[in-house]
Amino acid sequence: MMAESIKIVCTHCDAVNKLPSDKLNAGGVCGKCKKKLFAGHYATLKAANAQRHFEQSDIPVVVDCWAAWCGPCKSFAPTFEQAIKKLEPKARFAKLDTEKEQKLAARFQIRSIPTLLVMKNGKEVARQAGVMTLPQFEQWLKPHLA
Repeated sequence: MMAESIKIVCTHCDAVNKLPSDKLNAGGVCGKCKKKLFAGHYATLKAANAQRHFEQSDIPVVVDCWAAWCGPCKSFAPTFEQAIKKLEPKARFAKLDTEKEQKLAARFQIRSIPTLLVMKNGKEVARQAGVMTLPQFEQWLKPHLA
């Protein structure tokens, strides 16, 4: 019996890849750019690629909405990086610079930063504003992970 395939969007080139679900933990490489699909790196969201990540990914997409001038955003960044290394491939992690992508931030009604979103099947399923410790972040994410 064939394993079900899971769609994963590459953080490097935004290509949609199909991976057998039983091979998800092994990671795999992108069919287009040949880079690892899970390399402890977040995707940078832009108007041009956000929908693809949200709608074409079969795993949840965890989004950190931030800005370079935001002190709390800077203090949360290492926690977000730790979470990526610890929780991939149960989720895809992405960052949205609310200054560079103001229309996208407005579309998601980001009113304070940092704001964390969990997207599944193109829809927002969770939102949390403010900084969290790694254990708090993991606890908040737990019900939404693949």
